[in-house]
Amino acid sequence: MPLTTLTLTLISTRPIIQSASKLRGFFATRFTEYELLHQHVDAGKLIYRYPKIQYKTIDGTPMVIGINEGAEVLKEIYDQYDQIKLGDNTYEIVERGVTLRKDDFSISDQILSYRFVTPWLALNQKNYERYMKSDRIEQRDQLRRTLTGNILSMAKGLDYVVASQILLDIGMVRHTSCTVKGVNMLGVECEFMVNFAIPDYLGLGKSVSRGFGAVVRIRDAKALY
Repeated sequence: MPLTTLTLTLISTRPIIQSASKLRGFFATRFTEYELLHQHVDAGKLIYRYPKIQYKTIDGTPMVIGINEGAEVLKEIYDQYDQIKLGDNTYEIVERGVTLRKDDFSISDQILSYRFVTPWLALNQKNYERYMKSDRIEQRDQLRRTLTGNILSMAKGLDYVVASQILLDIGMVRHTSCTVKGVNMLGVECEFMVNFAIPDYLGLGKSVSRGFGAVVRIRDAKALY
């Protein structure tokens, strides 16, 4: 299934050091009329669906990705501001990069390799406790099941029907500490292989709109193990 993405990158006169969550806050408050930017309806109720607009900070560069109708929203607003306020800092925007792509999003007849370029929030409170009590083999099995479920949830949210079995394996796992809305959470950094085509920088797992769980494809599969 072809998936349309628009990637917006922002360059300022000085390094932008704030988190993707702050970037989300700017767009959500600056353009309140667009529900896809903030995932809330008029009454303030959260929209529980795969985010069509996601905010990232990759190697110090702020990035906003619009998917399908989210791409159309970004087309309308990408140049409607000359500065962004993130927390207590204001940044003048001197350059915008806009990339519009159509990429395959589907079960693949090949095994493709990916790397998380931002921490993957794979665990909720319940399965975190089970995970920490498990040995490494059980932990990897739990992460495989979780990641498979994350891909299925993403596919459902993007209206793609997965008609074949997802085949997936995970490489070496590293843990990192993350803070989400003031709560400390365990982040996972790893590489994985799967028979599913995912466009670069789309997020998997929890809090993907805030930049977590962004993946990129590894073109050299030998790098995985």
